[in-house]
Amino acid sequence: METPNTLQTDIEAEELPEVIEPTDIRTVFQAGQFLLMLLAACYLAAEIILPVVLALVLNLVLQPVMRLLEKLQLPRTLAALAIIVVVFGSAVGLGAALSGPAASWAQKLPEGLPRLQERLTFLSKPIQTLQKFLHQAEGLAQGGGPAVATVTVQGGGLNERVLNATRTIASGLFTTVLVLFFLLVSGDIFLRRLVEILPRFKDKRQAVHISQQIEADISAYLATITLMNLVVGVATGIVTAACGVGDPVLWGTVAFLLNYVPILGPLIGVTIFVFVGLLSIETLWLAFLPAGLYVVIHVIEGETITPMLLAKRFTINPVLVILSLVFWYWMWGILGAILAVPMVAVTKIVCDRIEPLAAFGHFIEG
Repeated sequence: METPNTLQTDIEAEELPEVIEPTDIRTVFQAGQFLLMLLAACYLAAEIILPVVLALVLNLVLQPVMRLLEKLQLPRTLAALAIIVVVFGSAVGLGAALSGPAASWAQKLPEGLPRLQERLTFLSKPIQTLQKFLHQAEGLAQGGGPAVATVTVQGGGLNERVLNATRTIASGLFTTVLVLFFLLVSGDIFLRRLVEILPRFKDKRQAVHISQQIEADISAYLATITLMNLVVGVATGIVTAACGVGDPVLWGTVAFLLNYVPILGPLIGVTIFVFVGLLSIETLWLAFLPAGLYVVIHVIEGETITPMLLAKRFTINPVLVILSLVFWYWMWGILGAILAVPMVAVTKIVCDRIEPLAAFGHFIEG
């Protein structure tokens, strides 16, 4: 008969965690090294990788449309070509239509700055107090010595920078269109090749099931987000028109694009609509109405409708959302910020469907 002390010793021995073998530690370090090398490649080869990632995301969004055209007996090549022409043709047409109003508002801005300054005089004292405090804090940090700043401006002129930016955008757009076309045409060719090389029938069936579920969930998520952003854009355009702000299509498009960037996008939108209202509406308190209605639209969409449509399986930890936005904006700029949340959502959906990665998917969940 075992004594209580012996029994307790046996239980404690059973509850002790197993010692991690050196091979497991090496595997973890190798995975970390691979992740760091992958991120370094994404940073250094952004001009190539970013258009490819954008094409992959668009491919997931457009898969339901591609299947609909296939059911209509349209060949894959013609269906892919039609989708690309409609999507990018609409984007180019909308950009051309909005270029005039955008240029008009850009011309109004220098003339409207004195008016903005005059209408925001009630903020001058708090701003001056803040500037004085920051100046004193800077003096204390520098030991009371005089601050000497040396600014060196290098690089080409404005025309050269604009030319380089235009060339980069055109090259990235061409790469995105090209990769997206072949992704739509190829369909599930990669899945078929994977099934062919798997040895067991059970593995083949599991690969097909996981692939179908991941594609269905991701396309549903991205399509839902795009649809809700479109609703936000239309509602914002109607609100700005009702408030007397000109060019509602322009501001609806701005709201549509900003809504792809959670938290930061709506904050930028509120700032924009405050300045737009101050430039367009004479009565001071009514000038803040467009921004206030924009906030109401965003709260209704972001806190009620979208969470209800996406359900709990698509919720993401807000801290990870902010970190992802900051990181991918640093990596890839504005497009990186737009793609940040879709990439996190894709990662979560993939991890939820693959058993070894389920714990990481649970960590991402909000």
